[in-house]
Amino acid sequence: MPTFVRTEKCDGCKGQDKTACMYICPHDLMHLDKDGSVTGHAMKAYNAEPEQCWECYSCVKICPQNAIECRAYADIVPLGGSVQPLRGTDSIMWTIKFRNGTMKRFKFPIRTTPEGSADPYGGKPKADMADIANDEVLFTRQLHAGDRSQFVKS
Repeated sequence: MPTFVRTEKCDGCKGQDKTACMYICPHDLMHLDKDGSVTGHAMKAYNAEPEQCWECYSCVKICPQNAIECRAYADIVPLGGSVQPLRGTDSIMWTIKFRNGTMKRFKFPIRTTPEGSADPYGGKPKADMADIANDEVLFTRQLHAGDRSQFVKS
């Protein structure tokens, strides 16, 4: 289910050098066709390698114009099924259209932290290069089996 851009909805994130989908794509597949030479649509985003798409829905969820969709598998598309997320400020509303025509909507809170506020090391001690060079166990050497307090932040 690779992503594709609905060119009639895409505004190229209003002429920025980098669109939201380009920023968020973990595989760097989304590109901006600035002059229209690649897709025939100037200032529109596109998936440069759809066959490499991870189907993570990151670009679909972040697109401010809801211009990006995922192509459903061949057994679903002819029968009318679709999935479309709509991102709000504090939640994402998923609209699922099933093959029989029924629709369901699910609302989930956005649980991400503001950009730059995540603590990637989570209070772990600073790495000592001498330990790394001489010790294969690294952080796990100080952990005790069954003591979940060392894994789960309370």
